[in-house]
Amino acid sequence: MLPHLAAAVLSLAAVTATPAEAAPCLVPAADREVVFTVDGTATYGTLHVPAHRAGQRLRAALLLPGSGPTDRDGSQPPAAQNTLALVAGALGTDRVATLRFDKYGTGKTGLGAYRDHPETLDYPAFVRQAKAAYATLRDQPETDPHALLVIGHSEGGMTALLLGGTVRPRPAGVGLLQPQAIRLLDLVALQLHAQTAEAARQGQLTTEQQDAVDAAIDAAVTALRAHRPVDTTGLPPALAQLFTAFQGPSGRFVDSDDAVYPPDAAAALRPGTRVLLTCGTNDTQVPCATTDALTAALRRAHTGGPGRVPLPGVDHLLHDADHPATPAPAVLDALHRFAGH
Repeated sequence: MLPHLAAAVLSLAAVTATPAEAAPCLVPAADREVVFTVDGTATYGTLHVPAHRAGQRLRAALLLPGSGPTDRDGSQPPAAQNTLALVAGALGTDRVATLRFDKYGTGKTGLGAYRDHPETLDYPAFVRQAKAAYATLRDQPETDPHALLVIGHSEGGMTALLLGGTVRPRPAGVGLLQPQAIRLLDLVALQLHAQTAEAARQGQLTTEQQDAVDAAIDAAVTALRAHRPVDTTGLPPALAQLFTAFQGPSGRFVDSDDAVYPPDAAAALRPGTRVLLTCGTNDTQVPCATTDALTAALRRAHTGGPGRVPLPGVDHLLHDADHPATPAPAVLDALHRFAGH
C-alpha cells in the first residue's frame, strides 16, 4: 500500500471510531405516567424527563400541590391553573426532571382506600403519600438519588418542609413556594379577618359588626382546638358553613393539619440544605409576614440560600398583573437560581 494511501486509511479509521467511542445518544424530553401504591391506594403521577444523554442521571424534583382538590398539575376543577405543570416546564429548561402526582381526592387517584370512609383521611396520610412519591422519584433510572429536590406550593410547601427533614436520602434542596408557614387555623383566621376588614372598608359592615364577626371567628378557632362544638350564631352564613365543615367531615384533617407548626419542622433539616422560600407581595392567602417565624427558624437550622425571596406584585398562584396565566418572571428567576444551582 502506498504510504499516502495508508495514512488516509488510518485517518478514516480514527474518524469512524468503534461504537463504544461514539458520541452518546441524546434522549428527547418526554412525559410518562408512573403509578405507586401507598396505604393500599394506587397513586398516579406524571414524570417529566428533560432531554438528556442516554445513561445520564439527572437532578430531579418532587412537586407537591396546595390544599383542597388540587391535582397533579396544580389545578382545581373547573379551573385549569396548571401551577405545578408550569413549574415542571420551567424546571425542565434547567434539565431538572420532575414528578407530580394526583393526591388523595383528585385526578386518577381519587380517594383510593378512603373511598368508603373519607372522614378518616387526615393530613399525615398526605405526608405518607408524598414520601412514597419521593421514593418513586429516587428510584427512577434517569434520576440522581443524591441530587433530589422537594418543591411544594402553599400547603404543599409545609409538606415539603416535613419531607426535607425525614426522607432518605435527604434532599439537596427544599423549595417553599408561598408556603403555609403558620398553623392552619391561625392562617384561616388571618384570612377571614382580612375579609371582614375589606367588607367594612367597602361599607358592607359597620365597625361594630366587624368587631362582632372577628370575635366570633376567634371563638370558633378556640372551640375547634378545644374539640368543643362551634357556636356559629355570630358568623355570616358562608363562615358558619365553613366552620361547620371544619368540625364535620373535614374535622380530622383540619385537626391534624393544625397540629403542625412549620417553624418547628425546620430544625430537622440537614444543615446546609438549600432552601428557597418565596412570598408574593400581592398574596392575600399567605401574606409575607406569615413567613417571618419560619424564615428565622431556617436561619437557626443553618440552611443554605437563597432563603426568603419576596416577589413584588406576585399573587398566591405565582402570577403578576402582566402574567395572569403563567408564572411571573420573578418566580421563574427564583426557581432558576434555586434549581439551576
